[in-house]
Amino acid sequence: MRELTLLLGTNLGDRRSNIDQALERLDKAFCGRRLRISPIIETQACGFDGPPFLNAAVVYASARRPQTILRICKQIERSMGRTDAPEYTPDGSRIYHNRIIDIDILTYGEISVHSPELTIPHPQVEERPFVKELLDRLR
Repeated sequence: MRELTLLLGTNLGDRRSNIDQALERLDKAFCGRRLRISPIIETQACGFDGPPFLNAAVVYASARRPQTILRICKQIERSMGRTDAPEYTPDGSRIYHNRIIDIDILTYGEISVHSPELTIPHPQVEERPFVKELLDRLR
């Protein structure tokens, strides 16, 4: 088993309920192996103008393959109503949008993955100060 650290974020609808629903679905998908969760904090949208986000970091114990974890996270996002696909500018920069739920894989033990669909550790951890704050506050 490895420690899997996920970042949850939402800035649409009942944001607290969105976080709670995502956690329930993740708990089920990872068989209740939640190890720790950070406090939920409010942050400004990063990379675009939009309503503020609620964010939390959560750690699960898992032995699944990274691509399987990515599929689980994307399926939960879709089941909660997320419909947008990643978009990029001509120079390759990501275009961000409001979202009902976003589940990012931050770290997965000592595993590193660099593929077109997945990068672990998450490449923007250092660029987003709130992520470091959440990681520091995992209880």
